Amino acid sequence: MTNGGPIISIRGLRKTYHAGEVDVHALRGVDLDVQPGEFVSVVGPSGSGKSTLFHIVGGLTPPTAGTIRIAGRDLLGMSDSERTELRKTTVGFVFQKYNLLPTLTARDNIEIARDIAHKTGDGPFDPQFVEILKLLGIESRLDHKPRALSGGEQQRVAIARAIVNQPAILLADEPTGNLDTENSNAVLALLRDLNRRLGQTILMITHNPEAAGYGDRMVRMRDGQIE
Repeated sequence: MTNGGPIISIRGLRKTYHAGEVDVHALRGVDLDVQPGEFVSVVGPSGSGKSTLFHIVGGLTPPTAGTIRIAGRDLLGMSDSERTELRKTTVGFVFQKYNLLPTLTARDNIEIARDIAHKTGDGPFDPQFVEILKLLGIESRLDHKPRALSGGEQQRVAIARAIVNQPAILLADEPTGNLDTENSNAVLALLRDLNRRLGQTILMITHNPEAAGYGDRMVRMRDGQIE
């Protein structure tokens, strides 16, 4: 629980990569708070540090320095197993590359997330999630494999997989990067609808200012810092 405070709280976040004798400063002291139910767009050019921020918030990459609290918990103080559990239950991910398993149907791709979180014994999808599938427009496409789905449909399946376990936070990294304009607008509108209907906290990384405009608030990054 966040006890009324930010669901994501970042202070002095730094990340330095060592490439031979060269130090690459991907993050240079980032401070950021995201409130529960907020839709925040992080926008910036390639190399601005936004994807590094995404991976650190998701517990996928450790920072070099700084503090970060997710849903009131100290991310850096967690063990590997605790961070894994966080990714199973508290944080959902949507990537530019849909990361669907090609040999499985859309339904089975979604079920994998439930299986990882040990929820497959709960039976069929609950009624609220069935309504989300209808909102996403994929309820009639669940028995199709990814190759039979359009790019927009694949991304919607990826969104469904990310939220099937009702995570408190949805992290979206360039979720429309592989989509045409029509599908991009549809996916962004769906994210905004999920945010408003369900109160889903969303942190979306994008290089596109128009896509960023779908959020409640826009955070601009350049050279590893928030402008």
